[in-house]
Order: sequence, then structure tokens, then C-alpha cells
Amino acid sequence: MAPTLRRVVAIVPLHLDVLAGREALDRPVRWVAVSELEDPTPFLEGGELVLTTGMRLTSEEAPPYVSRLVARGVAGLGLGVGLSHDVVPPALVEAAASAGLPLVEVHRDTPFIAIGKAVSELLAAEQYEEISRAFAAQGRLTRAALQPAGTGAVIERLAREIHGWALLFDDAGAVRQAADAAAAPEAAARSSDAGVAAGAGGASGGAGHWAEVKAKSLQPELARLRRTPSLASLALSTPGEQVIVQPLGRRGFFAVGSERAFSPIGHTVVNAAGSLLTLALEQGRDQRTAATRVRAAVLRLLLAGETKAAVDTMAAMGGTLPDGPVTVLACEMADADSLAEALPCFTAPWEGRGTEMVVALVPAERTDEITARAAEHGRVGVSAPGVDLTTAPHVPAGPRLPSAAEPPAVPGRAAVPGAATALDLATALDQAERALASANPVARFAEMAGRGLLSLIDPAAAASFAAALLAPLREYGSRADLVESLRAYLASNGHWDAAAQRLGVHRHTLRYRMKRVSELLGRDLDDPAVRAELWIALCH
Repeated sequence: MAPTLRRVVAIVPLHLDVLAGREALDRPVRWVAVSELEDPTPFLEGGELVLTTGMRLTSEEAPPYVSRLVARGVAGLGLGVGLSHDVVPPALVEAAASAGLPLVEVHRDTPFIAIGKAVSELLAAEQYEEISRAFAAQGRLTRAALQPAGTGAVIERLAREIHGWALLFDDAGAVRQAADAAAAPEAAARSSDAGVAAGAGGASGGAGHWAEVKAKSLQPELARLRRTPSLASLALSTPGEQVIVQPLGRRGFFAVGSERAFSPIGHTVVNAAGSLLTLALEQGRDQRTAATRVRAAVLRLLLAGETKAAVDTMAAMGGTLPDGPVTVLACEMADADSLAEALPCFTAPWEGRGTEMVVALVPAERTDEITARAAEHGRVGVSAPGVDLTTAPHVPAGPRLPSAAEPPAVPGRAAVPGAATALDLATALDQAERALASANPVARFAEMAGRGLLSLIDPAAAASFAAALLAPLREYGSRADLVESLRAYLASNGHWDAAAQRLGVHRHTLRYRMKRVSELLGRDLDDPAVRAELWIALCH
């Protein structure tokens, strides 16, 4: 910020005396301009301390001269005495006082160049101080970025640096982190830099009502930024708030707002935070990608029966596998990262039956809880529980017949000799995949057989199929009810006597009707597949 006129006139060696406009001495002085023109305003920008000897300034010209300077927005006027005027003309003092323009008397022994140099030094000192403050703020942001809270700590620190609020959005516009410096000033005052950064994740992670309101109001701006081919930022100004919205590469956005206008330091701090957030998001993405690949490798090890290698690999990552019976979930992979964060268990990407999915190994006692969480992100297939990942029972050498209680072998997957765990996990994964293939939001493999085959058929599609298949029978002009006769025939499993008795007709009459049905449909009623299709149609 530029030095004020009060600070300039306080410099003792300059010997400056204030004659008028003392109440306006807090105006910033952005430069010193020396001019003897009757109207120097075309050469001024505003904010200058204008110095003159008044060579062409008469008492009559004083009021319009002052008015022009005031209209231009100068910081003040300095009149050098001892050359054109021995003293400052009273008319000039009166005009300056009336207009509220600070008027300074410059003694003859004070060169104008000395005033210019003094203001220049003050400006340089102010700029250095601004740069120092910006560097200090960048240092605090960098230390926050190095804390475990990561992006949350940066958002918290940024809100404090700008004395406002900050929001971090994902690429879809949802709030990931939020912080408002005005929401908890006491906590901010008590916290050191490290302490705030360490706790920022918890403070910032949950977006409160204010953050939801801000996020909703900024959605149009985020949409505009998404449509912009090149990365750009937006600045919004309202009577009570200044807002800046910036993209973070293609990984998201962040927005900041403050009641104060953003100074050059403020813009520097915001840009520094944007760089740190972009770097953190990119590094986080690379780390998540690497971790996802490792978990996929661990799942392959488990399926191959290499349980110890899988456990060792997870330990090297600082993770563990469930140490008891588990249930396998096959989850629709709409957003693998969000799903992995939402499920408190081992997850890994998997491509089964030509479909990408996320496989979760869930402790058996938490199956219902975690299944409900997974269902919030998409469809879920659930295997039967009971897979043990940490023990591999000994399998006797030599051939043996599987017992009725054992699961069937999985087509397309070879069993690993001496590793029952691989077979068990592979079977459970196959069950979960088959359950996921159904149309239900949550499908449990153990319950699929109990629901019956018809429960797996889309009702609307089945109704259309039934209407088209049975249309020739419903449109037949005879009084005989061919549809009901067909229903009785199929329900009696093709037994003429039983079907005829159910309908209350002679069996020869039923034979005639079934012959007509076969002719109208163009299908052989002795074919089991045809009977199955007709029965499905009759049930809808």
C-alpha cells in the first residue's frame, strides 16, 4: 500500500508545513509530480502530490486551479515559497481549505527532488514490505500443504490469510473442503501454524450450511469455467464481497471471498494457494492410482492362492486384510475413488465378465452395513459369506470327488493345487459378479434362487413380450377361450385329463383347442423351450 501524505509531511528534514486540509492527510501518495502549468491535470493519473512554485498562479486563478486538482483526485498540493511567492497566497489557502485539499508549504531550502526521492523510498519500502508479507504467507501455505491434512490445511490457511472464506470443489462442482476465517476466530487465534494445519482436515472437511449456500451460488460460474477451452479464472464483485474463482488444472476448482478488495498481496496469496492445491491434487491422484494398482495386484495374488504374499504386500503399504471370514461384494464402478473412500474395507478394481467393477472384501459381520454404503454409489452384487483369506486348509494329494457342500468350480478359472482359499475366493467372486449382473440395486447370490427366475425379468419388457406372443390367441374369433385353455394345459404339465378336468371340458375338446393354439402361434407345444416362453408370457 502507498504511503500516506501524513507520513510524508512527518519527515523532519523536508520541513513541510500543512496549511489546509489536515483532515485529509491519510490519502495515499502514489507519486510526486512537479508542474508549473495552469492545468496539469491532463498529465496526472490521480493520487499524486503535486509540487509547484506557483509561477503562473494568481489569486484569481487559485480557486479554479484547486478545483481541477480535486476533480483529478490528487493526494495534495505543495507550494514552494521563495521564488514566485514569498508566502503561500491566502486565496490558495482559502480555496484548498474549502475544497478539502491538503496544502503544504515547501520551504526554499527543501528541493522538490528531495521530496520526490523521499516518496520514492517510501514506495520502495512499502513494496518490499508487501513482497515480504507475500513470501511469509506463501511460506505458511507451503507448511500447511506439507501437513497430513493436505488440501484441507491449505484451504484453512488460505481463509485466514485473506480474512475471508475458501472452498475447494471437485470437477463436478461438489464441495470437498471448506473454511471460513470468521466462523471460529477464537480457534484461529489459539492455533499455531502447525496446529491449524494439522487440524484443518477436520475443520474444513465438512461443508456447513454457509458453504452449501456459497457453492450453490457459484455453480453458474463453475459451469462457465468448464466450458472455457483454456484455463481461466473469474473475479466477481458485489457491494459487500469480492470473490475469485480459479480452476485447478482439470481436477477441480477453488473459490475465495472476502469483504475487503483483494490487494496485490491478496492476489499473490490466492495464486500461490492455487499452485499448491493443483500440485496436491495431482500428487494425490498419482498416489491413488499407484495404490489402486497395488490393491488390484493383491486381489490377483489372493485368487492365485498366494495369501502370504498378498498379506506382505498390504503390510508394506501400511494396510491389512480382514483376518476372519469375509463376504465378497462386486460393485458397479461409477466412481472408483469415491467408492473406495466410502467403504471401510479392502477394495480393488476388477474386470469380470467384460464389465469393470470394484471388488470389496468385507468382514462377514459388517456385510449389511458396508453393502448399504456401497449401494449409495451404484448396484451391488453380494456373495455368500464365509471366505477365509488368511488360512489355506491342507488338501490331500490325489484325486477326490467334491462333496455336495462344496461350491462348483468356476468356469474359466483354474483351481490352484493345494490352495482351497483360491477356489473359495474365486467362487465367491463369481457369485458376486453373477448377482451384480441382475437388474436389482442390491442382489444377494444366496437369495437369487429363492426369488425365482421370473423376478429377474424386467416387468415392462416381459409385458410387451407377452402381449406380442399371445396376441393371435386373444384376437381369435372363436368363443373358445384359448388363452385359459393354454394356461390349464401348461399348468397340468401337458396331462390332457387333468387339464380338461380343470377347465370342465372333454379332453378331445382340449386337444382341438391346443391344436388351434399351435397353428395360430406357429409353435410346437411339445417343445420344452416353447412351453417355458408361453408360461412366462401367461404370467405377465
